[in-house]
Amino acid sequence: MFIGDNLTNLRIMHGYSRKQLSDMLGVTEQAVWQYENNYTSPKMQIVNELKRIFNVKSKYFYTKDILSQNMIPENIKVMNIAYRSKVMNVISKTQAEAKHIEYLDTFVNYLTNQVRYPTLKIIQLRDEVIEYLNTSEENRSTQINKVAELARKRLDFRKDTNDDLLFLIEKSGVFVFEKAIGEEIDAYSLWTSNERPYIILGNIKRSAARRNFDIAHELGHLLLHYRLEFNNLDRKEHKLIESEANLFAGAFLLPEDEFISDMRNIFHVTNPDAYIDLKKKWNTSLQVLGYRAANLGIIESKSHRNFYAALHRKGYLQREPLDEILPLQKPMKIKSIIDLVSKKGIIDIRQMVEDDWKVEISFLHRLTGIDPKFFDKYLAIKQDFGLEKVIDLSSHPSSSKNR
Repeated sequence: MFIGDNLTNLRIMHGYSRKQLSDMLGVTEQAVWQYENNYTSPKMQIVNELKRIFNVKSKYFYTKDILSQNMIPENIKVMNIAYRSKVMNVISKTQAEAKHIEYLDTFVNYLTNQVRYPTLKIIQLRDEVIEYLNTSEENRSTQINKVAELARKRLDFRKDTNDDLLFLIEKSGVFVFEKAIGEEIDAYSLWTSNERPYIILGNIKRSAARRNFDIAHELGHLLLHYRLEFNNLDRKEHKLIESEANLFAGAFLLPEDEFISDMRNIFHVTNPDAYIDLKKKWNTSLQVLGYRAANLGIIESKSHRNFYAALHRKGYLQREPLDEILPLQKPMKIKSIIDLVSKKGIIDIRQMVEDDWKVEISFLHRLTGIDPKFFDKYLAIKQDFGLEKVIDLSSHPSSSKNR
């Protein structure tokens, strides 16, 4: 029997309205409503088209999907999604991303069901930040700068580089994924109800420096705005929250003492080209370097305006020097987990794809951002595992060099 909820889950995750899907299928909107509510079952021709649209297998629609079987109810709150965006949250878009996170969270649960984690640094840090913010009487700007300083210290960042930025954030317990979010949204983040933090990065071509700012910005939301109901913010409140995350990102990426020392060697503070060596050192954009220098009072407001005008004049607001050279950091944590549970005999990846999830590899690519070719080595040979094992990730060797 066709299960309508499976279709509803897929449709919402892909951001399609019933009308949009009906147009793709060549049926009425009422017909799609009937499929989803189990009033009628689609003909095999329609099922084949659904299979093609959503990159799943036909049998996906005839047994409860992995989401229905394993999702933790109410674990993903639409209201808690923090967008790094030029526009405020659009309800349909937010619902689609919430459904996407439900699938992702189910995927992570599936992979890590028999994996023990060491104590997560990100949760310890978040709790420390909450305690500090609840007891501090300092102004908000000072608080944010201190939280950024604390975050670098607790997450084991070096004082003079951001080379391992994404690795250290993933290592702390944050799950980071790439996704085609759209041109209006750079990234978003949230905490699930069971205390799992996610950062989703847009995969539209961006420079390494801009991506680093996106990551730091979302880390700021995770630490400063825990469980904030973002969809209830008005435009003014949304702008304030975004400015706080921007302030955190600048302070986090460019630690005060080291950056002030670096700026002593900049003699032409209004010339963006004078900052190129600093961009290479910190892997942050020229725009962020100027913003941080102004924020610290190293350059005056007038000089910063001239600096920004020069960025515009040189075309650097669209593309900066080194953007084509600096390597883009890519999420690696979930790939490491897949590799580990496969090698340890905990999960047969072929069985996962074909029998448990009942999807095509292209579905997992859309879900996780992982290159489809990554899965080839696991699907080439039929795996035959013995008894299941429990592994402890705290004893699994990992380093940025092995990523």
